[in-house]
Amino acid sequence: ELKGNINHSVCQWCYNFITLEELCIAVKEIGFNAIDLIAPKDWPMLQKYGIYSSMCYHAGEVSLTKGFNDKTYHPQLIKDYTEAIPLVAKEGYKNLICFSGNRNGMDDETGLKNCVEGLQQILPLAEKNGVIIQMELLNSKVDHKDYMCDKTAWGVELCKRTGSPNFKLLYDIYHMQIDEGDVIRTIQDNHQYIGHYHTAGVPGRHEIDEAQELYYPAIMKAILATGFKDYVAQEFIPVKEDKLQSLKEAVFLCDV
Repeated sequence: ELKGNINHSVCQWCYNFITLEELCIAVKEIGFNAIDLIAPKDWPMLQKYGIYSSMCYHAGEVSLTKGFNDKTYHPQLIKDYTEAIPLVAKEGYKNLICFSGNRNGMDDETGLKNCVEGLQQILPLAEKNGVIIQMELLNSKVDHKDYMCDKTAWGVELCKRTGSPNFKLLYDIYHMQIDEGDVIRTIQDNHQYIGHYHTAGVPGRHEIDEAQELYYPAIMKAILATGFKDYVAQEFIPVKEDKLQSLKEAVFLCDV
């Protein structure tokens, strides 16, 4: 049985070779009860199985490349999030993902200012509804070329400037290992700004086993030591023959 110290989750897109219902059944059989990156249309399926939507997508067009760092997209983003925040709260969920967008030649300071300007138009509503807007840290070296929120320090500065307890970082361990490394120290030093974690093996984004360079039990212990109470979601792309067994092994490896 799972120890109950870590709240486990899994990202649905990594298991899109089976139906969401089949994934719900597998999750329950392994022994945890949350799935990440689920849009409102699929919440009823999770609810059917008593599974929590641990990181929600908003109902609009989510884009990693066209985000809050570009004022051009603010009107649509503000509309989408203004509609989504009450929906998330109504269903009893609290985490809603967002993205910085790509640089497209923009300097970091301008990107920060633009993100603050856009986010401050939705954060009062998020605070009122108890919803946490979480910006994901992604690597710009391998997977998401030109993405702006690609360093923890930039994301932390954005958290400080928004001045809201309802804006946090989704710290993706895989992405940050690629772009900056020093994962455990970074988590220890910045945990108050982190609201969610994703996993995957480096390199390759596959199973978090002995074939890759990160030692997840130590990372999980470091996360636990910060007093973190929210969710850690598996976001690796399984390549072994028994892909659901890979998920089970990953969850138990992280269950410190």
